[in-house]
Amino acid sequence: MKVFITDAENKHTLAAVRSLGKKGVYTIAGSSIKHAQSFYSKYCKERVVYPNPKNGEKFVNYLLNFLKESEIDVLLPIGYTVTTILSKFKNNFSPYVGIPIANYEVMKIASDKNETIKLAQSIGIKTPKTIFVDEQKVVNESDLIFPVVIKGVVESGHICYANSYKELLTKLENNQNSLLQEYIPGEGYGFFGLFNHGEPRAIFMHKRIREYPITGGPSTVAESIYDPKLKNAGLKILKELNWHGVAMVEFKKDSRDGEFKLMEINPKFWGSLDLAIASGVDFPYLACKMAVEGDVEPVFEYETGVRFRWLLPDDFLHLLASPSSAKDFFGDFFDKNVKHNIWLSDIKPNLFQIAQTGFRVISLIRDKKLKYPHGKPEEVS
Repeated sequence: MKVFITDAENKHTLAAVRSLGKKGVYTIAGSSIKHAQSFYSKYCKERVVYPNPKNGEKFVNYLLNFLKESEIDVLLPIGYTVTTILSKFKNNFSPYVGIPIANYEVMKIASDKNETIKLAQSIGIKTPKTIFVDEQKVVNESDLIFPVVIKGVVESGHICYANSYKELLTKLENNQNSLLQEYIPGEGYGFFGLFNHGEPRAIFMHKRIREYPITGGPSTVAESIYDPKLKNAGLKILKELNWHGVAMVEFKKDSRDGEFKLMEINPKFWGSLDLAIASGVDFPYLACKMAVEGDVEPVFEYETGVRFRWLLPDDFLHLLASPSSAKDFFGDFFDKNVKHNIWLSDIKPNLFQIAQTGFRVISLIRDKKLKYPHGKPEEVS
């Protein structure tokens, strides 16, 4: 099997490249960044530098021409921008390569937090109290309970907090196309699935142990779990979408009532992919196999209690933002049960991560955003 995998700069792309390569899959990695970490993996057989995916037409034409001239079995998109663009032009690529992603009509719902929350509410999945901000940004103070979370409607990353009505109005001026949600105290959880036209073919669940930003963000350490309520909620919304390919459904378990509250759907591969693979659910390989063969045997069981750590830059940033975590941070070096993505047998990408960590830390300190890059909700100490 010959696979072209995108977004070689991402840590979860590296996880996929390593996993596919160990299984003997001929893996070609692509990125718009010349020095992307996955390019340095020994499992990356070829490197392709393509146009910036945000330049949609140029990117699509380049990739389409490349695939027409190459004998590639599967195109495996990883990042948000690439996944949504390729979903939109899926029919253009399908004659030349297998591409296990959802159709654009459902992709638009899953990648839009407004539409995701509305869908969840319509089928009885619990969500934070949400206010959909109109173009005039008219919000009544009486409708709000502070702190309020301001989220961008599309993609991850754009998030900030407001602890007062005055602060909210100021921040809304600088944040276009946003929604407002109540702040949910509690731990982060994820349901992950591979679907074949609405039918689950692999599932996985985890909870976050440490995260960065410390107010709520991607896992720096996570643990595999199994929770029937979490599974049922994740399956319910993805089946409702008749989902195809992989997706993550993100929840927080509200510490006030113990209920899972939907945060968003991540309609692509996710940052903590290493943990699923280490626990026995190899989503990249299963997705590729499904794209080539049409289906795969279901994988619904996996090892729970597995912990995975992303040291650079993620867990190191958590330590700097929360020095009180030092005991756990250093203790994990001596815990044989904690797995990590530093491979001595494939060390070059990890050396790249050291430089990446240095640049990131300098940037966050310079901008005075190391501890609370999204701001600080008042409940967080």
